[in-house]
Amino acid sequence: MELRFLLVRSLGAAAEAKDVRLFSYVVLRDYGFAPNPFYGVCTLATCKPKIRGVATVGDWIVGLSSVARRRPRRLVYVMQVAEAIAFDDYWMDPRFQSKRPNLRGSLKQAFGDNIYSRTPDGDWRQEDSHHSHADGRENKANTRLDTSADRVLVGEEFAYWGGAGPLRPERIDGYDGRILDVGYGHRSRFPPGLVEAFVQWFRNLRATGYIGEPEKW
Repeated sequence: MELRFLLVRSLGAAAEAKDVRLFSYVVLRDYGFAPNPFYGVCTLATCKPKIRGVATVGDWIVGLSSVARRRPRRLVYVMQVAEAIAFDDYWMDPRFQSKRPNLRGSLKQAFGDNIYSRTPDGDWRQEDSHHSHADGRENKANTRLDTSADRVLVGEEFAYWGGAGPLRPERIDGYDGRILDVGYGHRSRFPPGLVEAFVQWFRNLRATGYIGEPEKW
C-alpha cells in the first residue's frame, strides 16, 4: 500500500512538472467499448493507438461526436489520464476484472474492453468481445491495431455523456471552440492557454462519471 501511494504521488508530481496536453478526436462508434466508462473509471484500451501510445499522466482527452447526418458537434466524454498501464497489467489487475467481456451478460458487460492477454508463447490472446468476429474467432486486424500501442489509459476524473452530451462550446475563454474539431485521426497541438481554459470550462460543468448511455445502444 505504501509503495503504491509513493508511486501515485510520484506520478502526480511528474504530471505537474510537464506541460499538460489535450487530445481531441471523434468517437465514430460509441458502444461504451472505446472508451469504456463503466465501474467507476473510464478506460481507453482499444482503438486510437496513437493517442494511447503517447498520452501520459495528467493529460486530457476529449471525445467528440461525429457530424454525420448533419448532427451538431457534441461531447461524448472528457477524461484526465490518471494511469497508463500495459495490457498484461490491465488484464491481471483486480480493479479491472469487471471490465472483462461477458457477451451473455448485460450490455455493459458485453462491451467490456479488458480483452487482451499473453499466451505462454508470448502471442496476443483476444477474448471473445466486441472486437472479435461474430463467431468468436480472433479478429487479427483489430488485434494488430489495438496492440500496436501496449498501453491502456485509465481516467478517474471524467464525464461520459454518450449520445446525449452537451454541445461543443462555441467559445472557450476567448478561443474559438472549433479549434477542438478534427476529422480523421486526432489533434493535440493546442495553445497552452487553450488547454487550461478547456479544463476550467469542463470543470465548471460539474459533470462527473457515467451520465448517459452510449449512442449506439
